[in-house]
Amino acid sequence: MPRISLPRTTRTHKIAATVLVAVGASTALAATTESSSAQIPAHAAASVKPVSANGLPAKDAPKKDTPKKAAAKPAKKNEKDDKAAKAAKTKAAKAKAAKTKAAAVKKSAAKHKAAAPVHYKNNLDGWIKESLAIMKAKHIPGTYEGLHRNIMRESSGNPNAVNNWDINARNGIPSKGLLQVIQPTFDTYHVSGTAYKLTDPVANLTAAANYAAHRYGSIDNVNSAY
Repeated sequence: MPRISLPRTTRTHKIAATVLVAVGASTALAATTESSSAQIPAHAAASVKPVSANGLPAKDAPKKDTPKKAAAKPAKKNEKDDKAAKAAKTKAAKAKAAKTKAAAVKKSAAKHKAAAPVHYKNNLDGWIKESLAIMKAKHIPGTYEGLHRNIMRESSGNPNAVNNWDINARNGIPSKGLLQVIQPTFDTYHVSGTAYKLTDPVANLTAAANYAAHRYGSIDNVNSAY
């Protein structure tokens, strides 16, 4: 067989080979390091707890109020405001009820007072005042002065006075009472609520005032025999 001649390895060749081996080792080491770094979880660094200057774990920072706890304070305040508003409303309602009750009591007292019977004296002053009260209720005009003035002229205040000498007496129907009223006139102008008796003082005055109101406008307008 023919002999094969190998090329001669020179010093330059040896140096180049050494460099290639070194470069390959560096590349392999870098690749290994990169692969190892990629396998470490990204959050590994975050799990490392901080340490203090003496090497011990640092204390946790104080926790802040959570939004839930912070929101509880205004709710408590609103509850307090609601209670105050409810109390004020209750107080106002009680005051209104008390005021209404007081008004009702006052009205009831006034009604009973108004309904209470008035006692008049059994004399000329009492008869005139009682007659005036009835006249007012029946819308019959007249005053104390008008009644008193005509009474003094007609009977001098005597409820049993009888006229036996005038034309009425001659006709058989004499004038009688405080205002000298004849029976037919009394019967026509008698006012309900008074006694049906010609010589009754109040009935006589009220009937005479009613007659005078129809004929003269008021007993106050009568100044002579009527």
